[in-house]
Amino acid sequence: MTEAFIVAARRTPIGTAGRGLAGVSAAALGAAVVAAVATELGSQPAEVILGNCMGPGGDVARVASLTAGLPAAVPAITVDRQCASGLAAIELAARLVSAGSGPIVAGGVESASTAPWRSWPPQDGRPPQRYERAPFAPLPDDIDMGLAADLLALERGVTRERQDAYAAESHARAVLAAARGEFDDEIVQVGGILADERPKPALTPQLLARFPAAFREGGTVTVGNSCGVNDGAAAVGIVRAVRGTAVGRPGLRVLGAASAGVNPGRPGLGLVPAVELALAEAGLGIDDLDVVEVNEAFAGQVLACCDALGLDPGRVCPGGGALALGHPWGASGAVLVVRLFTQLVRQDRGRYGLAAIAAGGGQGTAVVVEACR
Repeated sequence: MTEAFIVAARRTPIGTAGRGLAGVSAAALGAAVVAAVATELGSQPAEVILGNCMGPGGDVARVASLTAGLPAAVPAITVDRQCASGLAAIELAARLVSAGSGPIVAGGVESASTAPWRSWPPQDGRPPQRYERAPFAPLPDDIDMGLAADLLALERGVTRERQDAYAAESHARAVLAAARGEFDDEIVQVGGILADERPKPALTPQLLARFPAAFREGGTVTVGNSCGVNDGAAAVGIVRAVRGTAVGRPGLRVLGAASAGVNPGRPGLGLVPAVELALAEAGLGIDDLDVVEVNEAFAGQVLACCDALGLDPGRVCPGGGALALGHPWGASGAVLVVRLFTQLVRQDRGRYGLAAIAAGGGQGTAVVVEACR
């Protein structure tokens, strides 16, 4: 029996769409982290697996792999589980490595800035109809994520005050983490950019309270307690070892991983059953975890999931999450694992960690890891 070990983890800075990384394609963003992780692996990867949502189509992972300078003999595949794509790529890679594959570079990439415009073909003599995203689900469950998050907060009793306080805390944590250099060893410079662009040092609950509802009249979800639209990439290197033996260097042993589905009308809850399944496979409970990284698409959605899991929100994203750092859709799940690697391996902050993310269409993915030094 073999196990999967994460022995390298890097990410780009997370840029705000239209700003510092606006001229960098999805393939180029992916190439930056693929090259960095492949170098740290110390051996040629057997495969590259990257998640992506809104890129140019085709096999972005293959283009990124070749752009990174990997040999043409190294195959690559792109996966799409919407916002969970990057973490799903890592889940898939861990399963393949555990089954006997050679080293794999896995992660995700998104460039909202360079995403192509798309249109449905003309019908009945009308012009092509532009659309911003593919359907998440059949009608009437094809609901935008923001509105779904607002309705979820309403149904679960998550107040506007809790959401604004949580969002402000995420920014404060990210600003503090950046100031003390916590992100330095995980970030690969791209386009001259070395730092995340989104975290705001002066954001307070009082300031956030001034923002109007963004998705429905009388709602509680605003642009202030929601994530941004962002560019970025992240990847990890996964190798195998015989169960019970060390790999000879620090890393994260993958103890459990799972994906699950829920009502597509309330996609934000998708991470809840995925977390429960991954923890069950790992033989752990919520209270056993030392570091928890949950993708912060919306403060209300994160708080609803924490309530459902019996998880103290104060334990989530100690260095700030997507509300502050940004949410480069296809990359965000992989960013969570990079953050776990920094905290559990580079900074020795504990033993067990969890990464979890929800996705449009009512899905979620979670991965549980153990630090091995």
